[in-house]
Amino acid sequence: MSNGQKTLLGCSIISYLLVLYSFFRFNLWLILVFSIIHSLVLLALAFLFWKTNEDDNELIELQAKYQQAAMKSEQEVETLTGKLNEQMKLTTAKEAELAAANERIQSLNADIEELREALSNAVASAAMAAETVEAASEYEALLPPIDPNESENETIDILTIAKSTIEELTPFADAAGMKMVLSAPEKTMLVKANQGRLRILFRNIIDNSIKYMNRSGSLLITISSIGDDIFIVLKDNGNGLSEKETKHIFELNYQGSNRISGNGLGLTQAKAIVDYYGGSIYAKSMIGRGMGIYIQLPTT
Repeated sequence: MSNGQKTLLGCSIISYLLVLYSFFRFNLWLILVFSIIHSLVLLALAFLFWKTNEDDNELIELQAKYQQAAMKSEQEVETLTGKLNEQMKLTTAKEAELAAANERIQSLNADIEELREALSNAVASAAMAAETVEAASEYEALLPPIDPNESENETIDILTIAKSTIEELTPFADAAGMKMVLSAPEKTMLVKANQGRLRILFRNIIDNSIKYMNRSGSLLITISSIGDDIFIVLKDNGNGLSEKETKHIFELNYQGSNRISGNGLGLTQAKAIVDYYGGSIYAKSMIGRGMGIYIQLPTT
């Protein structure tokens, strides 16, 4: 009950009491006046109750409409939330697909780089192989011809070949003031090669020492065997060459800073012979400390 309703109800009770009071006083005019007042108060109270009920009905309708609107809003919110969740799921899936695609791209880029590197290495290897083949062909062209009475690969005593070559070149060595000494732990050392080519191998290296000695000295030739290999060392005590020049002495036509007239094929041909029979050859020298030629040859 509202405050207005309470006030009118109080006025109605008071006016009714006044009507009763006038009735007991037998005053007709007062009875009429207070009866009219009481009636007006009752009418006002009734109107107020009616108005209040009408407002309550409107409020109820408004509440119902509000509840309907709230329910509709909740439904729309749920719908939008569901759509948003679906969109988020799709976005997450797209992000995952994009991340996977990026990883795949990175993997493909790495594969491409590996392929490029492999291709570059293959090209480099092919170039090196071509150079090796070209160099091998060049060296094979320098191989001395084989005597028709000799075999390309025959079992021969390399000490016999070395001794005969030393004897052949001794007059030239004596003229240059160079003494040659052969040292070997065994009396016989067999190797499979052509004796003519091995004789040229020794001759070219000894002749090179005689030419470039430029002073009295010695050439020590050591031949030894270890396992299936023959090792030959030819070491003189001449003027020698710098380390930089020593790296090139087996190259075709290289004569170094102390060049002497000649075709420059001696050591190059020696390398061609050693390489042909599956061996290895290298030089070691320093200025003022002579030149050393080191050879390894397989026995078979």
